[in-house]
Amino acid sequence: MTPAPLATAPLTARLRVPSGPLFFPVTAFGQDGSIDLDVYRAHVRRGVEAGAAAVFACCGTGEFHALTPEEFQDCVRAAVEETGGRVPVVAGAGYGTALAVRYARLAEAAGADGLLAMPPYLVVAAQEGLLRHYRELAAATALPVIVYQRDNAVLTPETVVELARTEGIIGLKDGTGDLDLMQRIVSAVRSEVPGDDFLYFNGLPTAEQTQLAYHGIGVTLYSSAVFCFAPEIALAFHRALTAGDRDTVHRLLDGFYRPLVELRALGRGYAVSLVKAAVRMRGLDVGEVRPPLHEPSEDHVKQLAEVIERGHALLEEDR
Repeated sequence: MTPAPLATAPLTARLRVPSGPLFFPVTAFGQDGSIDLDVYRAHVRRGVEAGAAAVFACCGTGEFHALTPEEFQDCVRAAVEETGGRVPVVAGAGYGTALAVRYARLAEAAGADGLLAMPPYLVVAAQEGLLRHYRELAAATALPVIVYQRDNAVLTPETVVELARTEGIIGLKDGTGDLDLMQRIVSAVRSEVPGDDFLYFNGLPTAEQTQLAYHGIGVTLYSSAVFCFAPEIALAFHRALTAGDRDTVHRLLDGFYRPLVELRALGRGYAVSLVKAAVRMRGLDVGEVRPPLHEPSEDHVKQLAEVIERGHALLEEDR
């Protein structure tokens, strides 16, 4: 039976205790480099049917940086239509404030349930500038905003407290891997904004590799790039982590996730291009990455196939 749409529930409630991994689909391109919406729809549909708890469309794995506004809106609309309200759709929004607002409004018009605010383009801004940027973005639409901190947009606990007090900002996704900073952020918000429903996400590439550590400081939500190409492995890890099955978690970390992370570290941009190669490997031709990213080498693709094969072998051991 198809579950009833939950689109009327607040996004925070829909994300707080996810039934499965958070799905960040890749964006499909045809042989001529243009968007292939039919393949993209199939990719999103397969993810939802496999058990994704949410679809984060046109974000980092979806090559937000490489999409025109028109392509972005087409993809977000397609994701909304394919989910049919069964799970929320969160769309990326980024660059400078004016462009971020434009993308936010395009996402709202396309039917998205929320926004993931990507770091501003290029500049390294002070905390007061970042705070103003995210507040203006939150005020631009009715969509709730999750702020993604990484690279040139790393926030202090004091700034995150102010974000948590800002209407329309519902969470923080961390891409720094600085657990000391995240612990101080969680503590500060808990102390200064008691009773708030502020959400925290582990947004590191291959987040499963670090999720045990993040879970220990209260960050229970995480993105899963693996879900794009091996949902059965991502789901097995998610179930084991939720159930406290450390044996299965450790077996998948040692035999699959760590080798995958080590392979990913061999090339710049592999957090995206390696994922797209794996999706193609599993039978869905989502095309290559757009420049300035590049495709993984033939040897690395071969190693990727071996890592995925080992991951499936580990699942067989549990049966």
